[in-house]
Amino acid sequence: MRLSQNITKTLKNVPAEEQAINAKLLIRAGYIHKEMAGAYSYLPLGLRVIENIKTIIREEMNALGSLELLMTSLQSKDTWRPTGRWDDKVVDIWFKSQLKNGADVGFGWSHEEPIMMMARSRITSYRDLPASVYQFQTKFRNELRAKSGVMRGREFIMKDMYTFSRNQDELDEFYNRTKEAYLRVFERVGLGESTYVTFASGGSFTQFSHEFQTVTASGEDTIYVDESKRIAVNEEVYNDEILAQLGLNKSDLKQVKAAEVGNIFNFGAIKGEQMDVYFNDEFGKKQPVYLSSYGIGVSRLMGVIAEHFNDERGLIWHPNIAPASVYLLAIGKEKTISAADELYNILTGNGVAVIYDDRDVRPGEKFADADLMGIPWRVVVSEQFIENGHYEIKARTSDTLKHLNLTALLELVSDTKDKGTSQKKRKD
Repeated sequence: MRLSQNITKTLKNVPAEEQAINAKLLIRAGYIHKEMAGAYSYLPLGLRVIENIKTIIREEMNALGSLELLMTSLQSKDTWRPTGRWDDKVVDIWFKSQLKNGADVGFGWSHEEPIMMMARSRITSYRDLPASVYQFQTKFRNELRAKSGVMRGREFIMKDMYTFSRNQDELDEFYNRTKEAYLRVFERVGLGESTYVTFASGGSFTQFSHEFQTVTASGEDTIYVDESKRIAVNEEVYNDEILAQLGLNKSDLKQVKAAEVGNIFNFGAIKGEQMDVYFNDEFGKKQPVYLSSYGIGVSRLMGVIAEHFNDERGLIWHPNIAPASVYLLAIGKEKTISAADELYNILTGNGVAVIYDDRDVRPGEKFADADLMGIPWRVVVSEQFIENGHYEIKARTSDTLKHLNLTALLELVSDTKDKGTSQKKRKD
């Protein structure tokens, strides 16, 4: 990516009503554009971050044996009526409209009922189970509050996965494997040390659920964390009975603010029974399909990371999800520009993602934008060092300057990301 060809620009100011740190930084750095409260467009840099997060999630979901699909966002009233969740008194975040023929239609806020409707005609025998599918899709939720940037949107990108099982034991086995996969996702995006499996209310989904909460001062939730056991309890279900059930002591818990980055729900047999989704077991007996549901808000996760990793100069992306590994710029005239062009071709030819600041602006502006965008490495080509075959390199997280030859530079910037550690084990 050459910045001279990039339609987006960094900005000095953001919309006056924007209060969230993530939105301020992402707008200023040219990652997103605000359309209205709770609705943002993802510009080329922002889309790269979203796609890198998706890649990590996709690797982990595929490693579980789940298959990717894509469902429609348009929702039929008839699909949701058997469970009662079409009723606005039960689910108060629907966006609804009508078709030209007068039929009611909703815009998908979740997909448990539609996926079960799909399964009804495709799962008939115990031989069809277990099965799991997932998708990346835009969701619509008519949130009362939409003041947290991309951390709480009325339109957002979500990964949702659904598993179909023959019984509770089979569901639990996959459920527990998915919890570990989720922890690997958050570790790979840089949030592993600050993200906890959290016991919470299931809201309009189930009685209880597991959330994945990242400790951050800007979080909307209050949780109680046991740092040694690496589990937490959401304030909404915090009581002596729950603590006893989880084997937690009040004296070991720390109250903190946190942001939800993922959740999983165990529906058991209830959805199968409500929606008439049954299969014949090995004895020919009719049994309800067991459902579990797993979500990660992809765009929300991007916002939480932006809130969590920044400084007075701008964003600080983890190398696994940064829109590029290198921010390349030249200081000087034709000779250095030619050398920078050559280095850009070498780096990209070796599979290194590069943002090349080839604009005709002052070096200070380029340095400031490199920091604001949060790219892991800044590489400077200048006449002072190219005569010796060296380039100046600095990490976004350090002010230390290094001067490396091409071989050392390539080795350094090529070894930044993980190589797809879908089977990586957590240390804790």
